[in-house]
Amino acid sequence: MKQDHSPVLPGDGATDYARYMRLDTLLALQRRPEEMIHRDELLFQVVHQSTELWLKLAAAELTEAVTRLRAGELAVTESLLNRATLGIRLVTDQLEMFRHLSPADFQAMQPALGKGSGAESPGWRQVHALSRQLGRAFAEHLEVRGFEPAALGRPDPADPVQRLAEALIEWDERMSLWRTRHYRVALRVGGHDPSGAEATMLAKLAGYRFFPELWRARLKPSDGSTDESQACQP
Repeated sequence: MKQDHSPVLPGDGATDYARYMRLDTLLALQRRPEEMIHRDELLFQVVHQSTELWLKLAAAELTEAVTRLRAGELAVTESLLNRATLGIRLVTDQLEMFRHLSPADFQAMQPALGKGSGAESPGWRQVHALSRQLGRAFAEHLEVRGFEPAALGRPDPADPVQRLAEALIEWDERMSLWRTRHYRVALRVGGHDPSGAEATMLAKLAGYRFFPELWRARLKPSDGSTDESQACQP
């Protein structure tokens, strides 16, 4: 007998997949060919729109991670944070698409962007704020239980607190790599020559830490002293 594959979900679209994914809306969010002043606007929009989606997911994971951490659920917090971290890895990896966008192409399409800047990303601002919240929640967890951040220097897979500290450092590092990679892409696509100011900005982006006390603990020499030359400052 012929099966009935007609959609059962409400909404637009010829299939339930299209309706659930809201494909009619999703695929209409990019500028139409007749609206584009350069064909690579599609590449540019797809990378940035998908970045905002991954950041939305990362923010949702971080929001719940803060709640679970305050409830003392360290294993769940670690899992949620790892999921958010993977999202940032994917966001960073897709920047490779901009290797196919030359400075001349970017300049040709720039009028379509108006005064837009990646610094205006609501997803970026949200994950930045949530990273701060997560750091405060972890510090509160340690304080209530009498732990000192300085004691977290040697990762112990059997210790949930140590495991979460490592997950926080991994998140911090992935965010730093994304910021640095994004800035280098901007230099490459924007067609600017390296300068002292740009080198200073790169150093600032690479060195910024959400959880500097965890980095100091992790980089502490085995004799127990703190190597200030390696301790990361915000």
